Amino acid sequence: MQTLSTPITNPTSANQMSFDTTIKRRKTRPVKVGNITIGGGYPVVVQSMINEDTLDIDGSVAGIRRLHEIGCEIVRVTVPSMAHAKALAEIKQKLIKTYQDVPIVADVHHNGMKIALEVAKHIEKVRINPGLYVFEKPKADGSGFTDSEFAEIGDKVRETLEPLVVSLRDQGKSMRIGVNHGSLAERMLFTYGDTPYGMVESALEFIRICESLDFHNLVISMKASRVPVMLAAYRLMAHRMDELGMEYPLHLGVTEAGDGEYGRIKSTAGIATLLADGIGDTIRVSLTEAPEKEIPVCYSILQSLGLRKTMVEYIACPSCGRTLFNLEEVLHVVREATKHLTGLDVAVMGCIVNGPGEMADADYGYVGKTPGYISLYRGREEIKKVPESQGVEELLNLIKADGRWVDP
Repeated sequence: MQTLSTPITNPTSANQMSFDTTIKRRKTRPVKVGNITIGGGYPVVVQSMINEDTLDIDGSVAGIRRLHEIGCEIVRVTVPSMAHAKALAEIKQKLIKTYQDVPIVADVHHNGMKIALEVAKHIEKVRINPGLYVFEKPKADGSGFTDSEFAEIGDKVRETLEPLVVSLRDQGKSMRIGVNHGSLAERMLFTYGDTPYGMVESALEFIRICESLDFHNLVISMKASRVPVMLAAYRLMAHRMDELGMEYPLHLGVTEAGDGEYGRIKSTAGIATLLADGIGDTIRVSLTEAPEKEIPVCYSILQSLGLRKTMVEYIACPSCGRTLFNLEEVLHVVREATKHLTGLDVAVMGCIVNGPGEMADADYGYVGKTPGYISLYRGREEIKKVPESQGVEELLNLIKADGRWVDP
């Protein structure tokens, strides 16, 4: 039988309750990746990945630089072969010589022990996928794995992983254990099923190997292309780590999210939901578009949750019959004039009915109070009323008078 929640019987006491709207992030250990720190209470880090062939040294350097210049703090590069690993060493040196030292993650797959050991000499972080790092042939008869067979493969995993762990540990570098729902190892699939539980157990196996070797510079990811699976996997991972006393940072992402509006919505649905619960220390939005298109989405997610303040926050009503000016047009003009600023909240409201109340937390307000005139606010205080034709100009003058303007 469905039950209803208990109604509030004392509205007065409810109004007097205090509500903390600040997101309380899960406690995690700090993990250094070059000059960037993931976890440990540091701001959520933005990542992306270049799509140039790593053998194209000049193209890769240019791709990394483009991403870094627009706010990508850590850049991932694919390293499918030893030739790519050696090219990455050249890429790193050329970046330092021609631009600056950008933190790089090397993405290593498929029996990548030798490749991973090579790239570990040159960059700050190695990402491995437990489902692909040690190749497991499926059993010909389709049967599952006995306990001894499971343990035997586990020993092989440890044997293969140990040299990389020791190398990273001794150099003070880091590793991402990146589990993907679509590439779980055969024995994990047979033993735990194609489930978030199987993903978590896959990650824990690698974490325990690292811990046994006194290596703790770990970041964990549990990506899936379906948002509900992704959410369940990350929540279960956080829960299991809390039970086991592990405080490793989590890298959030919906893998293969697609492109366009839906790709952005899908990524936001997964990433923002977890961040709002305090889960997540670094994010990547995976779009089937130029990598540069991912960065604004990342920062928009973080800004909307109050986790990073990197641009102007615009508060604007949806417009209705009471609106006294072309709100959509004015918002566009205000945005174009102020979008280069940071740390400001600017409200553009169509009428007096909801305007001052809805924009109470804004730094500046542009409100239609009477036909043909605009009222400009600083916080909750109305500063002046000006003709509509001068509204945007006077708003900018107010920001400049307060010393909060910088030239584009």
